[in-house]
Amino acid sequence: MAEDTSSPMDRFCGSTFWNATQTWWTNDPDFTPCFEQTALVWTPCAFYWVFVIFDFYYLKASLDRNIPWNKLNVTKALVNLGLLVITALDLIMALIKKGGDSELPLYDLDVWGPIIKFATFLLVFIFIPLNRKYGVQTTGCQFIFWFLLTVLSIPRCRTEVRLESERQKILDSQQPSEQDFSWEEYQFVSFFIFFTFTSIMLILNCFADGLPRQTKYQRGENEIPELSASFLSRITYQWFDKMALKGYRNPLEEKDLWDLRPQDSCSEVMPIFAHHWNQNVRKNYKNKARVEPKAQFSNGNVTFENPHGEKNGRKKGMASIMPPIYKSFGGVFLFGALMKLFTDTLTFAQPQVLSLIISFVEAKEAEPEWKGIMYSVLLFVLAAAQTFILGQYFHRMFIVGLRIRTALINAIYRKALRISNSTKKESTVGEIVNLMAVDAQRFMELTTYLNMIWSAPLQIGLALYFLWQQLGPSVLAGLAVMIILIPVNGVIASRIKTYQIRQMKYKDERVKLMNEVLSGIKVLKLYAWEPSFEKQVLDIRDKEIATLRSTAYLNAGTSFLWSCAPFLVSLVTFATYVLIDENNVLDATKTFVSLSLFNILRFPLTMLPMLITNLVQTQVSVNRINKFLNSEELDPNSVLHDSSKPHPMSIENGEFSWGDEITLRNINIEVKKSSLVALVGTVGSGKSSVVQAFLGEMEKLAGVVNTVGKLAYVPQQAWIQNATVRDNILFGQTYDRKRYNKVIDACALRADIDILSAGDLTEIGEKGINLSGGQKQRISLARAVYSDADLYLLDDPLSAVDAHVGKHIFEEVIGPKGILARKSRVLVTHGVTFLPQVDSIYVLKMGEISESGTFDQLVKNKGAFADFIIQHLQEGNEEEEELNQIKRQISSTGDVPELLGTVEKAIKLARTESLSDSISVTSADSLMGGGGSLRRRAKRQDSHDSVASAASLKKKQEVEGKLIETEKSQTGGVEFAVYKHYIKSVGIFLSVATLVLNFVFQAFQIGSNLWLTKWANDEKVANDTGLRDMYLGVYGAFGFGQVFSYIGSVVIVYLGALIGTRKIFIQLFGHILHAPQAFFDIKPRARILDRLANDIYKLDVVLPELIRVFNSQVFRVLATIVVISLSTPIFLAVIVPIAFLYYFAQRFYVATSRQLMRLESVSRSPIYSHFSETVTGASTIRAYNVGDRFIEESDAKVDKNQVCKYPSVIANRWLAIRLEMVGNLIILFASLFAVLGGQTNPGLVGLSVSYALQVTQTLNWLVRMSSDIETNIVSVERIKEYGETKQEAPWELEQDKNKPKNWPQEGRVEFQNFQVRYREGLDLVLRGVSFNIQGGEKVGIVGRTGAGKSSLTLALFRIIEAAGGRISIDGVDIASMGLHMLRSRLTIIPQDPVLFSGSLRINLDPFEIKTDDEIWKALELSHLKSFVKSLAAGLNHEISEGGENLSVGQRQLVCLARALLRKTKVLVLDEATAAVDLETDDLIQKTIRTEFKECTVLTIAHRLNTILDSDKVIVLDKGQITEFASPTELLDNPKSAFYSMAKDANLV
Repeated sequence: MAEDTSSPMDRFCGSTFWNATQTWWTNDPDFTPCFEQTALVWTPCAFYWVFVIFDFYYLKASLDRNIPWNKLNVTKALVNLGLLVITALDLIMALIKKGGDSELPLYDLDVWGPIIKFATFLLVFIFIPLNRKYGVQTTGCQFIFWFLLTVLSIPRCRTEVRLESERQKILDSQQPSEQDFSWEEYQFVSFFIFFTFTSIMLILNCFADGLPRQTKYQRGENEIPELSASFLSRITYQWFDKMALKGYRNPLEEKDLWDLRPQDSCSEVMPIFAHHWNQNVRKNYKNKARVEPKAQFSNGNVTFENPHGEKNGRKKGMASIMPPIYKSFGGVFLFGALMKLFTDTLTFAQPQVLSLIISFVEAKEAEPEWKGIMYSVLLFVLAAAQTFILGQYFHRMFIVGLRIRTALINAIYRKALRISNSTKKESTVGEIVNLMAVDAQRFMELTTYLNMIWSAPLQIGLALYFLWQQLGPSVLAGLAVMIILIPVNGVIASRIKTYQIRQMKYKDERVKLMNEVLSGIKVLKLYAWEPSFEKQVLDIRDKEIATLRSTAYLNAGTSFLWSCAPFLVSLVTFATYVLIDENNVLDATKTFVSLSLFNILRFPLTMLPMLITNLVQTQVSVNRINKFLNSEELDPNSVLHDSSKPHPMSIENGEFSWGDEITLRNINIEVKKSSLVALVGTVGSGKSSVVQAFLGEMEKLAGVVNTVGKLAYVPQQAWIQNATVRDNILFGQTYDRKRYNKVIDACALRADIDILSAGDLTEIGEKGINLSGGQKQRISLARAVYSDADLYLLDDPLSAVDAHVGKHIFEEVIGPKGILARKSRVLVTHGVTFLPQVDSIYVLKMGEISESGTFDQLVKNKGAFADFIIQHLQEGNEEEEELNQIKRQISSTGDVPELLGTVEKAIKLARTESLSDSISVTSADSLMGGGGSLRRRAKRQDSHDSVASAASLKKKQEVEGKLIETEKSQTGGVEFAVYKHYIKSVGIFLSVATLVLNFVFQAFQIGSNLWLTKWANDEKVANDTGLRDMYLGVYGAFGFGQVFSYIGSVVIVYLGALIGTRKIFIQLFGHILHAPQAFFDIKPRARILDRLANDIYKLDVVLPELIRVFNSQVFRVLATIVVISLSTPIFLAVIVPIAFLYYFAQRFYVATSRQLMRLESVSRSPIYSHFSETVTGASTIRAYNVGDRFIEESDAKVDKNQVCKYPSVIANRWLAIRLEMVGNLIILFASLFAVLGGQTNPGLVGLSVSYALQVTQTLNWLVRMSSDIETNIVSVERIKEYGETKQEAPWELEQDKNKPKNWPQEGRVEFQNFQVRYREGLDLVLRGVSFNIQGGEKVGIVGRTGAGKSSLTLALFRIIEAAGGRISIDGVDIASMGLHMLRSRLTIIPQDPVLFSGSLRINLDPFEIKTDDEIWKALELSHLKSFVKSLAAGLNHEISEGGENLSVGQRQLVCLARALLRKTKVLVLDEATAAVDLETDDLIQKTIRTEFKECTVLTIAHRLNTILDSDKVIVLDKGQITEFASPTELLDNPKSAFYSMAKDANLV
């Protein structure tokens, strides 16, 4: 070794490190031994040392502990020990055999080689017990390490075997050799033991370790296999196969789904987010006075701080959700970003390999064949690596998206429970729900693309760098084109954004209006007002469509820019390149490497604008969510809980407002312990506001409010959840049968529960749709009583129930002997009867307390209270014994002669009238308490049967009690009929046109590429500029063909879709308005709205985009196959098996994924309906202090939705991996055939491989799109299903036009043997009713609850259709006319006053056919004139959703005004006077008596005086008429039911 030319590595090994002739320039390549023992061993080791940090991270993040020893980890440990021993031995043997006095020199490699291996194996070994202890079942770094080590040892195997056979030859050659081969022999043996062990380790690492013994969360039967899947199974998603197979065999159902991964559940995601949110909120305060603890996660509650802050904290600005999102979920996101960086680099390696392949084909003869094969395999390996990494990347991003969505939905939910009333006023329930449904969803969609923000510029930069290497400065020309396109695109994007905001605005408006139409559908039907509202909705819809149309043109613009951009760029670049300099000639390598780089460029350039628009939309959403999360909250400190005060409830010098002007002033109220305090006053005097002030719902401007103890609250309008009756009463408390029965009896619910189909397990529809007002009110009261609180706030609980039930409830519940006698109670009431039994009374007038004291004191004062009583008594609807009581009470107070006189008169009146509507108290008593001994006897005999029957009964009850039908999620494929329906809506011509144009576009594209090939291969071009220009010109022409065909195809798709969706919406909405009332009783409103909002949105926006992409992708795949087959026809042989694989993956996936999507959408609507229910009942939830329970319910619903969502995300990845592998096979075969198949034309080879490189992406998109289309076409299916529901009778008929304008002239109403039922399959409600009412008669209808009174009126309006018999009005059978004809000629004042948002005028006269004078006259007669005059806007006063900004009484008066405006011959009054105080009631009665003197009036009676002066009374019982005569006649006959009712109530 005289000359020392060797490199440091050569010296290290003592032999050559790299020998190019041996490795590259040869037909039989091999590495040098030194290279095999250093580079090929140290690469895996280095990899492991670099990435071991991830292993540490997984230990730290693991939620589990303690995996038991098992075969697998024991074997791992042993084999690993074996490797340590072998390596140590290597070192020892080297030190013994070499160096020192041995003739073999000792090189550094002999020492350091084993040491490096030993250190690495030791590190791996340490992780075996660590992973066991921390419950980590599999690690990726170790798998990759063993994989690399095994693969990279293969070359050395070959070398060692060759050397061994050479040694054998020497030994066999019989010559006694001098050499000692013992060291080489040792190395040979030791290496193969080492190699065997690494292979075993690789195989062992393909499996995951056993299940941990300790887990933070219960691992159920149904746990997701991913948690215990091995690394290999995770990256190939092989653990999902079971689900895919199951889904393919038969449609998945909810029970087939796996449990949620603990780390994605609300209970893991929320505390993290809340912690960062709270930090962020604190940062926003200048005064750093408040030091806050971390977000605790005590018993499942996460506290969010109020960013609105204390009143004094000066606010720097809004707290935004973005920083907490970064901090909470940034880690996973960054890891994803790292992967993205990796794949981006791999992408650019592909064109480099392509250029190698082209140059290989060009120099076919000179190069050995193994290089070509190696290039093809290398291309495949790069693509495969990219596939696996991208799969993980998307998976991570989706998870981040899901978690962000969870966090936002929960944050919005928790906030909604605390917003102040002024905030609530700013947005409707619908808008708040939209924050959750639309805006939180946006984040999900964005996360996957977010990394494009840095990745796109990076890719563009790299592409340009490589292009520069190919084409030099002419790239700048192409770059210029791109740069010019970007601002153009920006302009378009910002226009699209303004249109989108506008479209969202219209959509919100439309949804809000439709929501009200659906809430008030019954009233719309009764008034025949549907056309007016249909027109309003369709007007908004047309504006929305116009906006969408403009957006469509702009979208066509952007997609044109981006799909033709790469072509324009390549045209400009190539043109510049050949025109700058005569010597620049395009050859195959330049052309196709550049083309594949331009193709890579296409993706980031397409994504950037999409990303920008997406970011813009998300920004809008972020702002909306921020605004909501930063809005004002109720001040939790407005009500103190100071137990040192003498009384449990008090207000001192209180001043309160509802956010604008002061509503209550100078309020001083004390409620002593266990006392009953009444608040009385006229409508609108502020009684309910006082109750709200106690609850802390109002804004406190001054004074002190104090309550001590647990509260219960009965609101004026009962808030009923969509749950069973029992759940509504228990309201989250445990079921205690004795207490429960006591409460039910006290609240007079026993009889109602007996009537319901499944007793107290009957499900109540949304907003209590299938209960009467009185029942809702009593359930609401029962809930309060059952909650067993200390303080009771009862806001007029007796208004909706009849006098008897009222009396019963007062005695049993509220009064001094009731269940609540020991509690402190505040009662808002309109009745005088109970006032003597009250401890003290506060009289409110105009928002102030005008006087207070006991009954006696107030009567003596002769103030406002005395007037109130006189006025009340003159109406005479009290009963005799009660009046006597009041009389005694008043006379005992001494000298108040005028009051006594009034009482005397009232008593006379009460003697002559009497009747009640409900189950009278006495009969109810006998039902409940009578015959004890008999019951006991029966009990003994029943007890042994009862166990068996109870179970079956319970089952039966549950089935019967389901009112709301559960939402069906369709199973199986989407039928062709659905597609046909959609295509028909769009129009055949347009559908065909898009396909044709797409075909033309692809033809032009292939044409231009083949033309390039011809050009690149033409030798003559170099010296003939004319020929060159001709090539360039034709290339340009092809380009313009592409441009025009493409724009055409896009515009047609968008416009066609809009034409379709417009038709579909009009049909759907028309259909829903024409549906009979029964349809709305069994379908929850949220579900119908979902069809009208969500599904239509999909048809408006999502589907057209999908169809456009799908079309272009299908043609793209076909084009690829055509091109590859042109260049290498043998490829067609491979296409068949590949297509087969593809088809299978796709079928499995579509079946599973579609079902998962359906399950997901079914599990999504409960989140929103629960949320909207919560928003409506927020004040009740707060009063009972059960917010935490509701939050838990919401969390559970979100988790359940995730359970369905997560597998569908995985299904996507599962498919992507499989499909991309199919695509990679296409790449492999296309390049292999090109290399081996003797194809000599480098241009065609370049073309076919560059097309193959794109195919992976395209295939992936194709399946995704086809399944997305299937998923979204489900919207058409769902809409179609609603379009096929049963319709009610036609609204208008031809023969109606012959009827006179003022029909009915007399108002004769005749029922002949009339029968009716509510829905098919239910019992008859009226069983053969016959009676005759002369024109102008006043008739009262009475009967116990459920006797069929309301059914009678509904039948008159044909809300429910006859099952037999007929009704005629003025001798005309009502079944023979159009519904609107009939309904518009009758008038009803319904039980619940329903108002719509819009002006007061629209509420009175939606068709705008009446003059102002007529409207003012009606308002005057309904006593609203002074009120409306006092409003700034007068008739145009905006009424808020549901009429929230008017008191209940005022709403009732508005309904009266409607009736007066219609003024038809027949008027129906339905328990119209329940919610009004006595004064208003009196006004209404007077008005009806005078204004409707000539009309036929049917009254469903509630109070005695309302029927007394009627001409006839109808007594109904169980759907049959038992009596029909004048009231006096019936009272003279002691045998009549009417008389016995009166007697029951001790009135006769």
